[in-house]
Amino acid sequence: MKCIEQPWWIVLCLVGIITGCNPFAPALDESDGASTPILSDTRTYEGVFENIKYAYTFRDTVVYSQLLDNAFIFHYMDYDRGGEVMWGREEEMRITYELFQHVTRLDLVWNQIVALSIDSAATAMNVSRGFTLTVTFNPSDVVRVDGYANLFLTRRSSVEPWRIVRWKDESNY
Repeated sequence: MKCIEQPWWIVLCLVGIITGCNPFAPALDESDGASTPILSDTRTYEGVFENIKYAYTFRDTVVYSQLLDNAFIFHYMDYDRGGEVMWGREEEMRITYELFQHVTRLDLVWNQIVALSIDSAATAMNVSRGFTLTVTFNPSDVVRVDGYANLFLTRRSSVEPWRIVRWKDESNY
């Protein structure tokens, strides 16, 4: 028998049996998880952008909905129709839900900030930022969109989270 010729194997087996330990299984994470939050702080505009990315990556409409103000409006230019198209929060959530349901993967990368302005009370902000969105419907159907998102954010006071009031998609597709 090979095991008798290799005593280290017997010792390893005995240690595993005696201690009840599986040397090939990782230990359980018993931390409280408080050290690294999953979602970012939306009291910063960076946190808003990180949480949009999180919502798209994990296709999480609950997280996405918490970023939108009740008065939310989405705008984009429909070049086929030759005009701007707009819809409100309810339609945005329906469309986003459908998108999240019908794709296998979404990869959102936020690029450079082109413009940033904030009022003196820190309760209104406009951010224009580049993005790359890769939409994978299936392995043979992948769409990549590069563009700019122009977001208008508001909050009641400088210690409250930002909410997106207007999102103007400035992509050329």
